[in-house]
Amino acid sequence: MPVTVAIAGLGTVGRTLARKLAEGLPGLSLTAVASRDQARARAWLAAQKIECPVVGLEALPQYADLAVECAPGEIIDEICRPMLTAGKKVMVLSAGALLPRPELAELAKKHGGQIIVPTGALLALDAVTAAAESTIHSVTIVTRKPPNGLAGANYLVRNGISVDGLSEPKRVFAGTAREAAAGFPENVNVVAALALAGIGPDRTMIEIWADPALSRNCHVINVEADSARFSFSIENVPSENPKTGKITALSVIAALRKIAAPVRVGT
Repeated sequence: MPVTVAIAGLGTVGRTLARKLAEGLPGLSLTAVASRDQARARAWLAAQKIECPVVGLEALPQYADLAVECAPGEIIDEICRPMLTAGKKVMVLSAGALLPRPELAELAKKHGGQIIVPTGALLALDAVTAAAESTIHSVTIVTRKPPNGLAGANYLVRNGISVDGLSEPKRVFAGTAREAAAGFPENVNVVAALALAGIGPDRTMIEIWADPALSRNCHVINVEADSARFSFSIENVPSENPKTGKITALSVIAALRKIAAPVRVGT
């Protein structure tokens, strides 16, 4: 039997995923979509010739073995709790929303559910996960984005920091992954995933820069561990949503393929 998949949220990533599942991914079946605007979601699905019910978040466990969260992080509880309580799986893209909600992991443990965080924009996340099986001394990340990829972030608004009209790079934040995830909930889910894979949100350090010369979202990560020293960088092409790279949706598709694949590559 195929693994049944629901999509929570039909934004840029959700739509890409819906199209791909409708085209066919081996061992997977799209069985439901949840969206804040159900009428709009139904119209889009009809236009794409995708036959799929549009349901409320609370109903997802009735339709799917796994729900993919493609929605704003503030509603992660509404997506995760019903699925995890039913012993189902949730693939979470808003990794930053997990940091202040450790009770979700406990809920998954109690009921036999699972939270999956895909690699997303961070290549070599497997290496961090492997290094964490021994001792990691430090993890740092420097994120540079075009100003429009950071505009409106909670931290910037709260501290009166403007990224409009920049003529040179401007560092807008330096601190821990936990602080960054709280201040930039839609912008730096990469650092939350990095923290969860490695040494946690209070020891993972990040700098965030607004750079008007960039057209891509750039991340440079450095890891010092007793098993290896490594660094890696990536330049992500933004999607239709400048806060999200195109590779994010592709990472979800790759992670879903692994679930039903006869051969699985990577940790």
